[in-house]
Amino acid sequence: MRMMPITSCRPGMKLGKRIFSEEGIVLLAEGVELTQGLIKRLAQCGIHHLFIQDPRTEGIEMPELISEETHRQVLQTVRSVFRDLIDYPGRRHTGNYPYVGKSVRQAMHQIMEELYRNRDAMIMLLGVQTVDHYLYMHSLNVCVYTTLLGIAYGYDSDDLMTLGLGALLHDIGKTRIPMDVLLKPGRLTDDEFNQMKRHTEKGFQLLKDEPNIPLLAAHCAFQHHERLDGSGYPRGIREDEIHEFAKWIGIVDSYDAMTSHRVYRHAMLPHRAVETLYTGSGSLYDTDMLRLFRDKVAIYPVGMAVKLSTGQTGVIVDINAASVHRPVVRVLTDEAGADLKSPYDIDLSKQLSLMITSVEMEPSLV
Repeated sequence: MRMMPITSCRPGMKLGKRIFSEEGIVLLAEGVELTQGLIKRLAQCGIHHLFIQDPRTEGIEMPELISEETHRQVLQTVRSVFRDLIDYPGRRHTGNYPYVGKSVRQAMHQIMEELYRNRDAMIMLLGVQTVDHYLYMHSLNVCVYTTLLGIAYGYDSDDLMTLGLGALLHDIGKTRIPMDVLLKPGRLTDDEFNQMKRHTEKGFQLLKDEPNIPLLAAHCAFQHHERLDGSGYPRGIREDEIHEFAKWIGIVDSYDAMTSHRVYRHAMLPHRAVETLYTGSGSLYDTDMLRLFRDKVAIYPVGMAVKLSTGQTGVIVDINAASVHRPVVRVLTDEAGADLKSPYDIDLSKQLSLMITSVEMEPSLV
């Protein structure tokens, strides 16, 4: 299996991984043969890459941070909670307001249980899904990535629950932003951007009195856009005034925003996103936190096609946790670009003279 930009996919190719809707429903199953119409519709749905079956990359499987079933259930929970707040904004003031604490805590227990079993996993792009409503998938991604970082950092289960809830609900205030602003496909005006920035305050107000939601999780929603140098919002606080949980979420929130496809811009590849985060090291983001984050990110995800310094091309087979910049690559072509009759694997952590110079998806994404 290999990851390919949708612009390179052709009729007759077969899917290597399922494609989900925003509700966690399987839209296309593994093994479905692509047609020109399907490719066009998937592109219209905001899908910019696909996992494709390929005999030369047989046996290459993208690791799952959480199971498809947990992915589906949590995404449904997030969508249900957020949709209730969007569709019934005044329900909190009535007697039948559906408190969110119970359902999201159950979701967090599922995520924590699976990530504890997979604690050595790397942060890797999650599965392929349509982006009908970016908010839901972004919330799940930030939660999974942040919780995995929290495990690596050594937080106990109580702190991890609070951190995870803060991450899962960090953008809940966006349910109080007008839909024409939240879903605007182009650049926001200054007035619209000021409206958007208020989601941090609105999120805090929604969560601060919520049963079964720690007050600290509400502060994560409040502070996740604050930055060390005081350039963030809503209060422009600095350094130690920002809670460390909000600092973690701020890093992951920025990373997922950069690596997610939006209607107004293409996604950034993981290694480029990490480089961009590092330009803010010490000024926007905590340097030690960034270092742990960098060491946990699979900057070249399994299945991605890459070009080596020799001119050969191949596909990422595995990640070296001790050297994420130097993964295992299955070489598919020679230096002239001709297909090899017998592809072979190279561990770049042991072949220090070789380097990855580019990736196949870069021209269409960056």
